Amino acid sequence: MSIFEPGRVCIKIAGREAGKYCVVLEVIDENFVIVQGPKVRKRRCNIAHLQALPEKIEIKEGVDINKIILEKFGEGIIK
Repeated sequence: MSIFEPGRVCIKIAGREAGKYCVVLEVIDENFVIVQGPKVRKRRCNIAHLQALPEKIEIKEGVDINKIILEKFGEGIIK
């Protein structure tokens, strides 16, 4: 089982959104996941471009992921 499971908090380490926090919403296959975050638009991402953090949040249908991330980690995570 991969550490990149739905709800895993990550930091993007490559691309234009590098250094931004995001959450894995869905696993596509062994190489790609769907992520979203306060400064990361919802998109497919290669797991090689993510650094998983030990934190995991509960994802429920219809919940604003950005709001959950900001409540858990505070405004300081938005760079």
